[in-house]
Amino acid sequence: MHAAAPVGQAILVLGDSLSAEYGLKRGSGWVALLEQRLQARKNSVRVINASISGDTSSGGLSRLPALLEQHEPSHLIIELGGNDALRGLPLELTRDNLNRMTRMAKKGGARVLLLGMQMPPNYGRDYSERFTAMFAEVAKANKAALVPFLLKGIADTSDSLRLFQADRIHPTAEAHPQILDNIWPQLLKLLK
Repeated sequence: MHAAAPVGQAILVLGDSLSAEYGLKRGSGWVALLEQRLQARKNSVRVINASISGDTSSGGLSRLPALLEQHEPSHLIIELGGNDALRGLPLELTRDNLNRMTRMAKKGGARVLLLGMQMPPNYGRDYSERFTAMFAEVAKANKAALVPFLLKGIADTSDSLRLFQADRIHPTAEAHPQILDNIWPQLLKLLK
């Protein structure tokens, strides 16, 4: 007999278009694939996708209290910050928002997984390096888990363009299993 997951064990995904299946057929994004993988492993953890295309860390922070109250997640995956950078918002604001979301979730009893992102080199080396480092800093400061680069094996390959939609920002459905594979090892540690 398998031990059932504790009542209320749920993964809340708070993200932007990379998690909201932007430009993809419903059910083909990494969050849907995560749900399928958990079901295949007879894991009864619920997955709630609260991602919104175009969302920023400020938007996520403003929505999080109600989401935590409604879903009482055991785990929170934060996939935000990329749109902050694309809009030129100050790194300090993004860092503060990520810190606040992480602390809020942990205070509510959720384990947190941050999904790190990198900016293209045209944003300047200094900014790109500081942006990338920010996710590790927030994870370390809050004892949260971290996936250093969500798009590893996708955006950093020699033929990366084939794994992106025409806008060169959003991965194709073909890339989403790799996204899940990037997240899975860290998430699995949190679920144990």
